Amino acid sequence: MRRTKDESVTQGSSNVFADLGLDQPAEVLAKARIVETIADLLARQDLSQQDAGKLVRLTQPQISRLMRGDTREFSYERLMRVLTALGQDVEITIRQTRNPRKRGSVLVRG
Repeated sequence: MRRTKDESVTQGSSNVFADLGLDQPAEVLAKARIVETIADLLARQDLSQQDAGKLVRLTQPQISRLMRGDTREFSYERLMRVLTALGQDVEITIRQTRNPRKRGSVLVRG
């Protein structure tokens, strides 16, 4: 595909949710990364959504919504319970922000 001269490209940030203007983009990104980890773990186990739901104590429709990235009904705590049900240790670290003039942020590493 060729670009015309009037097209421009804007470099995004490291958070697509911030680029889209969503509320609380750091939290949305953190949940997305958690869900990505859950999806990877379930795919490795090659489970049906029904069997995955039984394993992590969710219904098949809840698993389906989660795999589509719909996290509206899932708190961080609930997502952590899913991770631990899948045999994962969850470690939460709290530290002072590096820039005291800014609010802190949420960072999830998987």
